[in-house]
Amino acid sequence: MIAVTAVCMAYAPIAMTELWPYARPGAPALGEWVMGRVVNPRYVTDALAGRVAPYRHSLLPMIVHSVLGGALMLLGPAQLLTAARRRTRLHRTLGVVFAVTVYVSMAGAGIYLARTAPEDAFSGPAFWIVLATLLVGTVLSVTFGILAAVGGLPDLHQRWMLLCYAFLLTAPLLRLEWGFLPRLLPGLTMEQINQVAIAHLGSVVVFGALIASRARDRRTTVEGVSGSWAPLPVLAFAQLAGAAALLWIARSYLDFDATGRRLLWAYLLPYAVSYAVMAVNACRAGRQGRHWAREEWRLHLTALCLAPVLSVGAAPVFQRALGLDRLTALSAGVAIGCGMLAFTATTVVSLRVMYARELLKRTTPVAPASTARLSAPVAEVRS
Repeated sequence: MIAVTAVCMAYAPIAMTELWPYARPGAPALGEWVMGRVVNPRYVTDALAGRVAPYRHSLLPMIVHSVLGGALMLLGPAQLLTAARRRTRLHRTLGVVFAVTVYVSMAGAGIYLARTAPEDAFSGPAFWIVLATLLVGTVLSVTFGILAAVGGLPDLHQRWMLLCYAFLLTAPLLRLEWGFLPRLLPGLTMEQINQVAIAHLGSVVVFGALIASRARDRRTTVEGVSGSWAPLPVLAFAQLAGAAALLWIARSYLDFDATGRRLLWAYLLPYAVSYAVMAVNACRAGRQGRHWAREEWRLHLTALCLAPVLSVGAAPVFQRALGLDRLTALSAGVAIGCGMLAFTATTVVSLRVMYARELLKRTTPVAPASTARLSAPVAEVRS
């Protein structure tokens, strides 16, 4: 929570002022100033020159998106803190403000994406596809979070809102990579840096949301939940399918020499860490008898294994439907796989809990009406 708060507090003013120079040349832009000193001014100038034309015809929606995005960076930690401190009334009030801000901010981003062809977007079609996917995931996550809160499911509300905020955190994390990756991979343009970043940012943020969800849920079991929706045969099949898909992705990337190897490592390293943590925690929870924790880890592990399968299937679709070259289509498919499957896993977890709730309702005997009428006067006398 401290790390997220620090990142968000630092990024909020950068987000709010990022587009001022496009509306008024010469206006101060904190992000450009910081990046020019972290990397070099030439790197920033060359990178931002290509953003002028796409932003110019959608400037107002993008300003709304960026300013409200900065506000969300402040509202998110406030929501985390009010939830941790159990300030229920304040948490609900800020939650309404947060949800409205998400919808309006994402509407601004949606207008920009609708007016901008994928090939004209900043950093190209793959980046446009990732932005569109993030927009849909963010809006659906906050919507499901609201429905869970209204339905009296605080555990699911927490999961959806953490996932929503994880999607939003791709913005500050991308800026951190703009400053860090040029030192690790010198000589790359910002467009190439973005290609590396989108290869793993989706898996990083949704993995963080899962870690946060599990850290806040200390329940050993959930009433009504028995067995597993991800038994060992299903998990084994998902792992075999995922391994085959990963092999196909690796062979495809290696066809593109140094660029392909760079993108492959950017994808595989965070993926391997996520897989190892999920597998170890699922086994540990099983040994300790924490059946609900094991079930959630397993569901997300199954989804992670199937993410490369989705990527392999999406790449040729993007290539044919949007007329993309093979590398761009592959990068777009890889970039959206983990995020979309984590969203699917959270949906399955939600259905698991809701099914258990309905099962309890059906199996719990209801007291007859005559018994209820007789018990009411007795309760009054006792009181």
